[in-house]
Amino acid sequence: MTQTSTTQKKAVLALIVLSYAMIVLDISIVLTALPRLQADLGFTDTGLSWVSSIYTLFFGGFLLLGGKLGDIFGRRRMYVVGLGIFALASLAIGAAQGAGFIVTARALQGLGAAILAPSTLALLQVTFPAGEERNRAVAWYSAAAGVSASFGMVLGGLLADLISWRAGFFLNLPISLGLLAVALRFVEETETFKGRIDIGGAVLSTLGLGGLVFASVHAAETGWGNWGSLGVLCAGLLLIASFLLVEARAREPLLPLRLLTHPERGGAYAARVLFLGANVAFYFFVAQYMQEVLGLSAAMTGLAFLPATFVNFVAAMNVPRMIGRAGRGPVLVASFVACGLGLAWLSRLGTDSNLWTEIMLPMILVGFGQGAAMAPLTSAGIAAVDARDVGAASGTVNVAHQMGSSLGLALLVALATLTSATGSSTAAIAERTSHALMGGAILVLAALVISRLFILRRLA
Repeated sequence: MTQTSTTQKKAVLALIVLSYAMIVLDISIVLTALPRLQADLGFTDTGLSWVSSIYTLFFGGFLLLGGKLGDIFGRRRMYVVGLGIFALASLAIGAAQGAGFIVTARALQGLGAAILAPSTLALLQVTFPAGEERNRAVAWYSAAAGVSASFGMVLGGLLADLISWRAGFFLNLPISLGLLAVALRFVEETETFKGRIDIGGAVLSTLGLGGLVFASVHAAETGWGNWGSLGVLCAGLLLIASFLLVEARAREPLLPLRLLTHPERGGAYAARVLFLGANVAFYFFVAQYMQEVLGLSAAMTGLAFLPATFVNFVAAMNVPRMIGRAGRGPVLVASFVACGLGLAWLSRLGTDSNLWTEIMLPMILVGFGQGAAMAPLTSAGIAAVDARDVGAASGTVNVAHQMGSSLGLALLVALATLTSATGSSTAAIAERTSHALMGGAILVLAALVISRLFILRRLA
């Protein structure tokens, strides 16, 4: 290997890590700033969840299309296009003056991320050969996902208090310009494959996921007895079923079903959905709890997540070493157990819970679980993938990630609202937080069961 190739690989890895970190950061950076954003733009409580959900919805809905576009037109080219859309949407969000405008701009930002993200993981696969080199790259990639989600809470809180909630989105502009310069200098265009774009599949998957998320959010406001919620839910399920039928018959599907029928990959996608649903809800509810119940500022709320962020990073970076000693299966089990116990512990929160012993200690367990789980799940999601399916597999890993984030948050918001006292009193907020986090612990338990049945059996 020449010095030039080594330098190029380091530059590509830095590009991949920073790009994915920026994408994930924008999921969590807004959470600690939500109370400020709500007061500034006049969001309702239910509408506020759409600031998070619409981003992940468009991100997840168009990821498969983004992966396919990379296969057809080249991953570097689509990386640049996605980066441009993401940067412009970030500028629009920072300048938003109304609730409707910011939700629309967040949707556009999610679309840009959907084009950008599959290119990053695909570039990782084609740049780093399978084995130790790729394992290290996947560890960094996974660390970016986990740490940026936690660090986003810190950064969002500090910026909201010291400058404005808008500053976090304006920050994407200089970062995007720097990444663009690196991409044009060090990233070579990848091999392209002739093919058709499955627009019908993209539309069906996006509308189907949108229906499921909308039904969950609407049910939080009106209840599941409302015919509107049930009607949209049924429509969403029918659209998802139609999407799978279309993909089964398509000559060049966005989602080759062979990716899902492989036990290890299919299990990894399902476990990722459940795990991410629980963890996004953790950030959403705990951040609001610390501000609305404990009376912490946005900055102090963000700083309270630092111990979990540190543990998350340490765990993620030591995953290759832990896997080398214990194996991928035991590491995955330990991560799920730690995260589930942490969420169950947090579900005991009340109006007078102690920040240090009843919040930060279980958050450390959650941080370890998040950091240790991502690399094994990512590796399982791209295991034994044919060259023709690299883009599709990359897109599917990210689809599972964002579908979990979007649907999981919507479902747990609905659960918390429907099973708890209404109103904005500290007791009501604490009760909703408790119920949502217990629901998250159950989701992690389900992810553990799926992993035991489909992933760990393959690793035995």
